[in-house]
Amino acid sequence: MFRTKRTGLVRRLWRSRAPVEGDGETDTRTHGSRGCCMGKSTKVAGKTSAGTEAELKALTHSILKKIKEKQLEGLLQAVESKGGARSPCLLLPSKVDTKLGQQSYSLPLLLYKVFRWSDLRHCSELKRLPCCESYGKINPELVCCNPHHMSRLCELESPPPPYSRYPMDFLKPPDSLDSGPSSTETGGTTYSAPVGLSDSQALQESGDRSHWCVVAYWEEKTRVGRLYSVQEPSLDIFYDLPQGNGFCLGQLSSDNKSPLVQMVRTKIGYGIQLSREPDGVWVYNRSCYPIFIKSATLDNPDSRTLLVHKVFPGFSIKAFDFEKADSLQRPNDHEFTQQPRTGFTVQISFVKGWGQCYTRQFISSCPCWLEVIFNNQ
Repeated sequence: MFRTKRTGLVRRLWRSRAPVEGDGETDTRTHGSRGCCMGKSTKVAGKTSAGTEAELKALTHSILKKIKEKQLEGLLQAVESKGGARSPCLLLPSKVDTKLGQQSYSLPLLLYKVFRWSDLRHCSELKRLPCCESYGKINPELVCCNPHHMSRLCELESPPPPYSRYPMDFLKPPDSLDSGPSSTETGGTTYSAPVGLSDSQALQESGDRSHWCVVAYWEEKTRVGRLYSVQEPSLDIFYDLPQGNGFCLGQLSSDNKSPLVQMVRTKIGYGIQLSREPDGVWVYNRSCYPIFIKSATLDNPDSRTLLVHKVFPGFSIKAFDFEKADSLQRPNDHEFTQQPRTGFTVQISFVKGWGQCYTRQFISSCPCWLEVIFNNQ
């Protein structure tokens, strides 16, 4: 009975493995193998031969059969839910190497390749998520091999394509929080906030100093719901998450009947994870579709423009750096000093981008988007 259950778990895991690039099954929306941010393509292996596939299957089965049954159940939960369900760490020896053909892989790398990213080349391309027990630990004897406790890193070494370039003059915030987002140029359009507490009142009632940011959800030019104050180190923002705990956009009441808005709303899915970490604020794209991010700290401090960065599913990007924001020197530095929230805001659009490469020139034309306003006090 024990052997039968273990064998069944191993078979289910193998059936849930990540498709290989070129086999006709790969869903780049889920696996993000096309790259990130600058649309950079990652070199991937060609179609897996029958011999290599058989060898990989034999190797994977032999490794999985050595793992405890309870650990296999946790791994299966993570893989089948595609990270939607909370799953435990899979702690395995970090210094065990496996050989596939002529190449050697560490045990964590092999499992990440099999169950999440078939094109992954090195663990340095990954970032561990805060939910993981191995987060922040250096060279532990046991390391978490749960592929959904990891994310791919966005690379910003080379300039991204101009999804959008905004002169700093477009970043003039309104005089008060009540009038709408701080860094959105609307071409003269006035934002309409829902009836209820004003933003400034909501900020005051959220506990002023305890929150590190607030989140506003918008559909085109109308904000939906109140500001969401964030005190915990990380926040899930989602439409539909099996075990969601955080800001559920699906529970907000919206009067927008636009077919595009309704379509994009359902594609938000698992959404994003926003986390404040020692080196800054990170955004992890948990959904099956790209997100688009604009932040003052993602660009060259000497630049007169801000870029909109495209982040593919499964990727993380360091969306905000507090130290860099404090030291930003812009051409209109006097205005930046007078309106500090200009540099302390990040905008995130789901599914649809905006800027020069799109019909939408401003984020206020995007169907579903977020504004994250950081507490700089």
